[in-house]
Amino acid sequence: MRERNDARSDPDRPRLDAEERRRSDAVVARLRAFADPDGFVPFDRYMELALYAEGLGVYGRERSPLGTEGDFYTAVHVHPLFGETVAERIRTVRRVLGRDRPFRIVELGPGDGTLAATVLGALSSAPEGTHGLDYLLVERSSRLGRTALEKVESAGRAAGVPVRLSSAAGADGPVRGVVLANEVLDAQPARRLRWNGTVWTELGVRVVDGRVVPAESDRVPPVPSPALDPPPRPGTVLEVSPAAEALVREVADHLVEGEFIAIDYGAEESELVAGHPLGTLAAVHRHRTVDPYEAPGVADLSVFVNFTRVRAAARRAGLEEIAYCSQAEALGFWGLPALVDAAVRAAPSAEAEVRVRLSVKSLLFGFERFRVLELAARPTAEALRRVT
Repeated sequence: MRERNDARSDPDRPRLDAEERRRSDAVVARLRAFADPDGFVPFDRYMELALYAEGLGVYGRERSPLGTEGDFYTAVHVHPLFGETVAERIRTVRRVLGRDRPFRIVELGPGDGTLAATVLGALSSAPEGTHGLDYLLVERSSRLGRTALEKVESAGRAAGVPVRLSSAAGADGPVRGVVLANEVLDAQPARRLRWNGTVWTELGVRVVDGRVVPAESDRVPPVPSPALDPPPRPGTVLEVSPAAEALVREVADHLVEGEFIAIDYGAEESELVAGHPLGTLAAVHRHRTVDPYEAPGVADLSVFVNFTRVRAAARRAGLEEIAYCSQAEALGFWGLPALVDAAVRAAPSAEAEVRVRLSVKSLLFGFERFRVLELAARPTAEALRRVT
């Protein structure tokens, strides 16, 4: 979970070690090649390089950005109950599709592999077993992918489930099963648009005297569909992510039966405009909110998911919506209460029981801005609605 702030905050300057400073300087140098003739770099291009440049970006470096030793944590690091509850939803989808048929779990952006390992452990202990299951990790960063695969392969061997690594969701053909994306859409490169009272303009960066500074283009950018309504006042900033929408379309192209589950922080576009008039861009480094322009390639960048556009992209791509709700509601629907009761009964001490309860409280109330979007391939949509 990234610490959230907006442009009105006063974020810290990141404290960089020598290696981080070297890598950040290399990203700044690379930005010049990405620039338009006038030196302007649109924000999505900046975000792409800062996060994903192999060997330089946040997700291309040796050190993982996740967990207590990284830059941020996700719900999977709070307690295994999160992954176990996701596994319960996967079991439900598998039951709807037929347990005697092959079933694939595709996890987009598996991070350090914690979610996959937890899900596999939970599925292996279920009464129906794991026959016919396989698990595909989809990670565009080769370094993160290798780290996740090493962890998940061990869990896969214990569960009797083959685990593979790929750079694309459809690398092995059509998917019949579940596609997972936990805190993935927020990290897709996003455009930042500002309403100047007359037209939308494009925000980005320039390199000035060896430093990255925020910038605004004089050109009026093509605004993605659907058309943006003029917001209440000049200066309003809105983030949209064609990359996140493209990821949804890619899943739709390959999911022939089953469900796509996206878990992320975000809101509807009208809520973003009203509640975050300066945008939702945030940067974190070692669990501290920092200036998003100060250390490109070192600080993790993210924006709130614009669920209005993601949901519209899903509909256009042929996916049907099963549910759109808060993370707390989804976990409740999927079976968290029963799992909590079992965990409390199994706690070896009163102290351990308290830790379980505090972790559950964090999952339910510490992620209040998180939404869960469940989308289904049309052949199975109606059946899945009946069990939601």
